Amino acid sequence: MRPSNRHSKDTMGRTSLSLGLIFALLLAASLLADALVRQRRRRSAAGVWLHMWIVLAVAGLVQAVSGNPMVSALVALGLVAMLALVSNAKNAMLGEPLLFSDLALLAAVFRHPQFYLSALQTWQLAALVAGAAGLLALLAWQFVAAILPHLAGLAVLVAALLMIRISLMLPPWRGLALVPDARADLARHGLLASLLLYWWRWRASENPPACTTALEGPTSAELLVVVQCESFADPAELFGDPALALPGLAAARGTAWQHGRLLVSGFGAYTNRTEYGVIFGRDENVLGFRRYDPFLTALGEASHALPARLGRAGWRSLFVHPHDLGFYSRDLIMPAAGFAELLGPERFCMPTKGEHRYVTDAAIADVIMDRARNAAGPTFIHAVTIENHGPWPADSNGHRSTAYLRLVAKGDAMLARLIEEMAALRKPAILLFYGDHRPSIAGLVDPGGDRDTPYVLLRFGADGALIPGDGTPRDLSPAQLHHLLAQTITI
Repeated sequence: MRPSNRHSKDTMGRTSLSLGLIFALLLAASLLADALVRQRRRRSAAGVWLHMWIVLAVAGLVQAVSGNPMVSALVALGLVAMLALVSNAKNAMLGEPLLFSDLALLAAVFRHPQFYLSALQTWQLAALVAGAAGLLALLAWQFVAAILPHLAGLAVLVAALLMIRISLMLPPWRGLALVPDARADLARHGLLASLLLYWWRWRASENPPACTTALEGPTSAELLVVVQCESFADPAELFGDPALALPGLAAARGTAWQHGRLLVSGFGAYTNRTEYGVIFGRDENVLGFRRYDPFLTALGEASHALPARLGRAGWRSLFVHPHDLGFYSRDLIMPAAGFAELLGPERFCMPTKGEHRYVTDAAIADVIMDRARNAAGPTFIHAVTIENHGPWPADSNGHRSTAYLRLVAKGDAMLARLIEEMAALRKPAILLFYGDHRPSIAGLVDPGGDRDTPYVLLRFGADGALIPGDGTPRDLSPAQLHHLLAQTITI
């Protein structure tokens, strides 16, 4: 019995030593992978501590499933490398690292891969696919039937999660990343630690008190049309060529009640941030960690939305978007925000193969004006276009601006058409037209420069004539544009 016990203890000792060596190598390799994430600088000790426990938690989870410590280490390391690759690709295209809120969109990657995979180069996409397939094959091939390795993995998972939870309650971790600054915090603490810290801060955020008021006075308009135009920007400014100025936008600026630059925070993506600001009117400085994807918490702020406030004043609101309304949960958020009717892709003739990729701006203008002409009372129509969604491939001569110029002209034509046809209605009305973000076109429009887009706010009198403002351009955030719009309705 004694030799047997000694042999058993020796075996357990060797097993513990090999497990320790595997996890030590895993942690070292994962820190090297994190060091490749932009922004690169020496990571804080507090960030490295969180990184190590997160990696161990992932490894423990995989071992609890597979029973194989070597496989769990490889999967955990592969996950860190994949996140590093995705963060660098996103940073290069959109000027922003991977955020905790991006992980909430994993399902959307499979439902609408064209929105996300275009950010990756061919080799990056191939590496992701090959890596994922290889890891799944490895899991199936190296599965261990014995129960003890699975229990050991579960123990590692529980211990790691417990250490993470305790750490977040204690200094210095309790005082880390209290103010949103994603690029600086990633550089300081590393990718995994910043993802965890930002999720933790976001989770602790609270909804604002409910808004129970309508507008500040009786409305003077009977019709309000708001159009958020996909990737709408002034090509004269984008490409530094005055000859590329959009005629419809130039004419609108000349007769606008107010116009200027819309100071959006996203570049090349994050339509929802601009959309949220204009509809809900809450600026990013009060949103805190909710700013990165405000739609994740918008249901708790629905009473602040413009259609909800208009509804309390007797208006009826419609939301128009010819794309999957489940994307960003618009199918849930917009009714809660006060939109009485949602006009989604089922209301449009979807493009067939060989036609446009997305529903055209002209088709959306048809729907807007049809509803505007048949409105029975005060009506708010908010439309989100999609025709000018990228990517914008180079033409046969290698010119990367051609596709964008062709599509942005469609948005400009929509603006000119709406002005003309709303004037013909001969009723007091307001038209707001703006771009959600600038396009990301590699080599032409990069994320390091300005991010603003144009906006124009036009007022129509009861005779259909445009009522001009003082002509002075004014820079506004999306939330400030919301408040300008609410103020203009009551003038």
